[in-house]
Amino acid sequence: MSLALATLVYEWRRYLAAVIALAFSGLLILAQVGMFTGIVKGATATIDRSRADIMILPAKSESLINSGPSGLPRRIQPQIYMNPEVVEVASFDGDGARWNNRPTDGKKAITTYVQVNMVDTRQGAVTLPVDYPESVRLALQEPYAVAIDRTALARLGVKPGDGAAINGKSVKVRAVLDGYPDINQPSVVISRDTMRLLGMGEKSDKTGPLMVQIRDSSRADVVRDALNANARGAYRAWTRAELSKANEGALMKEQIIGVMLGFSVFLGFLIGVGITSQTLRGAILANIKEFASLRALGVSMGSLRLIVIELSFWVGIVGLGATALLTFLISLLAKSGGLPMGFPLPWVIGVAILLLVISLASGLMALGILKKSQPADLLR
Repeated sequence: MSLALATLVYEWRRYLAAVIALAFSGLLILAQVGMFTGIVKGATATIDRSRADIMILPAKSESLINSGPSGLPRRIQPQIYMNPEVVEVASFDGDGARWNNRPTDGKKAITTYVQVNMVDTRQGAVTLPVDYPESVRLALQEPYAVAIDRTALARLGVKPGDGAAINGKSVKVRAVLDGYPDINQPSVVISRDTMRLLGMGEKSDKTGPLMVQIRDSSRADVVRDALNANARGAYRAWTRAELSKANEGALMKEQIIGVMLGFSVFLGFLIGVGITSQTLRGAILANIKEFASLRALGVSMGSLRLIVIELSFWVGIVGLGATALLTFLISLLAKSGGLPMGFPLPWVIGVAILLLVISLASGLMALGILKKSQPADLLR
């Protein structure tokens, strides 16, 4: 064990403030990234958890987030079947609608707008999420039945079994979902048949994005390339994983979110450097006689500087571990509240590098204290 690591282990209380500062600096950034990514994952959960291996979007769409009109010509759907590896193609239709609850016992009447998503209730349907319980699938087969995520029940003023209205037509809450939150706008799920009964969904010659299931999911990249080669500019095929990353990237490019994350990075850097550097300076000053003893034994000033830099590096490593623990606990707390969080690998790596930079920069700022480690001071 090196001298720097041994010092950190045996005098950890002196360095605890630096570790906590690094941990909260990392948490400040990762918590926001996780929340924003979770918003996307919640909004696109019906697609991400479907049996679709490939998604077909308009040619100019770069994601499902603020991508403009998502309608495709109806003629494209049978063209996708021309690929011999395609098993099923179905449109994923959705629409906005006005929601009215039917309050009883003096409860508050709620009128709001909701996002209506549809699924096919046939067993094994490409649009049916794989984590839907059988009870939910059967419940949605009933005409005018709707399913709502648990987190949206209070916002919509309903509970299981209650009646409501979508665009003035009566519906009934027949199922409750978990893990399908929508922070921006409440969403409800209905069957394709119910969507037709409500007068929503496909209009004129346009259809929603297409969900494609193939025989061998491991060949999704190959089939995607084949479909794009035959698209002739009419559409663009995406693998589900590819589209999910594009959705996350599109959200992070939103101006307000970019400003918030940029400010968090700046603030985290200032807090981390300020507290960590002062903590390291105080800890080194407290051990100044030990450093003076090392100089008296012939250890060069350069070697002492390396010890301080190594010490700051180990403080950064411990801070990374504390950040991971706090982030994990926050994600569990968010999950218990119905909000999934996501942590894209590039952001995790970026935050890890930032914390190490903060720690090493703090160590460099604390090197000036070593000038006080004069061997003659030991005689006083």
